[in-house]
Amino acid sequence: MIIIDDTLVSEELKNIHFSCGLLQCKGDCCVEGDAGAPLEEEEIAILEDGLDEIKPYMAKDGLEEVEKTGVFDYDIDGEYVTPLVNDRECAFVWFENGITYCAIEKAWLEKKINFRKPISCHLYPVRLSKLTHHTAINYDRWDICKAALLKGKQDNIPLYKYLKAPLIRKFGGKWYQKLEQTFENEGAK
Repeated sequence: MIIIDDTLVSEELKNIHFSCGLLQCKGDCCVEGDAGAPLEEEEIAILEDGLDEIKPYMAKDGLEEVEKTGVFDYDIDGEYVTPLVNDRECAFVWFENGITYCAIEKAWLEKKINFRKPISCHLYPVRLSKLTHHTAINYDRWDICKAALLKGKQDNIPLYKYLKAPLIRKFGGKWYQKLEQTFENEGAK
């Protein structure tokens, strides 16, 4: 682990190579798992405010779930997450040609809202853990990402470079520059 400001960053962000291949994985990270996508508290209000713009892109079952329960649920630890349909897929998905897409991101791409998607989704396959004085940033191993690991290795894309935009979105440009310099200095040794 390396320390950058108030974060503890796993060296795996430098050592793991990754490049998502949506055609191979079919967006299964939005369908599989034991809970919805983690949400930060402020993201709940953003989703509530933008829901009317997101609804046209949602699958029917997801729309019904959100209208019934709202834009968030709780996981087993009492943390905020997106609601699930049938304890399986995120309520904010839509399907096309066998691939799962994010309705929130679709609304953003269509310039209907200014919010791309929950930061936990944008950062995936990295997960954040709040510690007493730090935020831990760790790679989350999952079999559905095997193709992304192979593509990342083939294209020589370290995970921290693949996730540059969401890491900057979450921690800022100066933080990312420190991370990049640290990893590059380690590589030069």
